Amino acid sequence: MAANTVHAVNIFSEIGKLKQVIVHRPGRELENLVPDYLDRLLFDDIPFLEAAQKEHDEFAKILEDNGVEVLYLERLVTEALDAAGVKEQFVEEWLSETGLAKGATYDAIREDLLNYDDTFEMVLKTMEGYTKTEVEVSDSVSLADSISGDYPFLVDPMPNLYFTRDPFATIGNGVSINHMYAETRNRETLYGKYIFDFHPNFKDTETYYKRDAETRIEGGDILILSEKTLAIGISQRTDARSIETLAKNIFGTTSYDEILAFSIAENRKFMHLDTVFTMVDYDKFTIHPEIEGDLQVFSVTKDGEGVKIEEKVDTLENILAEALEIEKVELIRCGGGDPVIAAREQWNDGSNTLTIAPGVVIVYNRNTVTNKLLREAGITVHEFDGSELVRGRGGPRCMSMPVYRENI
Repeated sequence: MAANTVHAVNIFSEIGKLKQVIVHRPGRELENLVPDYLDRLLFDDIPFLEAAQKEHDEFAKILEDNGVEVLYLERLVTEALDAAGVKEQFVEEWLSETGLAKGATYDAIREDLLNYDDTFEMVLKTMEGYTKTEVEVSDSVSLADSISGDYPFLVDPMPNLYFTRDPFATIGNGVSINHMYAETRNRETLYGKYIFDFHPNFKDTETYYKRDAETRIEGGDILILSEKTLAIGISQRTDARSIETLAKNIFGTTSYDEILAFSIAENRKFMHLDTVFTMVDYDKFTIHPEIEGDLQVFSVTKDGEGVKIEEKVDTLENILAEALEIEKVELIRCGGGDPVIAAREQWNDGSNTLTIAPGVVIVYNRNTVTNKLLREAGITVHEFDGSELVRGRGGPRCMSMPVYRENI
């Protein structure tokens, strides 16, 4: 199926000139991170919100200065709810996924949200969560409402939302609304559901994966190598079975006929494929050298009504060159391959580049060795300070969900 301009979504590469992207400016949800519950919310540290917002604004400005239209997740959700008149439906569905038992507290939060005159502020509140001190329940009517404990939240915040890459992923002219690894993030996919079901610009977009699927997949593991081939990580966050499900949904109905499945270590530092591997030019990739030794790559192709799985026994360079139908590729190793520098800069997302045009990338400025190597390889590098943003363990690619790229 050929890409064309009638589609709201058009993503057939990692490197085509970026025209439109979805981001989320960090909000008050970051101020609901507390030390005792960081693991529950998938954080290692607590970013300083004001500084994180300034850094994110700098990131958005680089995008806009390079001709990219920046769409904000929170605005898109607001526009979708208002356009379709589904604010109450959204609140009910959001409440059903909070873990709250129905009762006085549940009803009080529902009333509070529906009392917002400004839908935008209501959407932000659903992202921020509710502490126990915010909601007054004068008359508890259930045992669940009467129980008190040390946990400070009635409804958890969603501090990972500024990593818009993960809850849904654009593929070709369609989208995968993902089932995520952790329940604390699975709730984030509700926003994508409402955008792609109800937003006037996106509601006709085909969906290739459903958020209520049984197995997990996240956008950081999905790389669009070409109009024919995807690369997907089998990782801490993405199940191999999900890749087969996605393959069956896209083979034969889209231009895609192969998925390269990269089996990477299932741990936090390698949580997604794009934390260790990204494409930066027609023939160049960044890579964290620590994954190369034991990396397995499998080819997933159509086989009747099912799929065929074959291990690719070759060098990574040759596998990628074959997939891209070019003579050779160059791997730019994070930290220059030095084990100490590479480990440090990968932890700070030195391999998590966002390519905005062939050979043009956005990166954090702190990864000085890797950024120098990118420049020496002929890559144009736009840097910004991400000292607070990086505390969430994600870089520029993690913080962006492209919805439109020019074809290459």
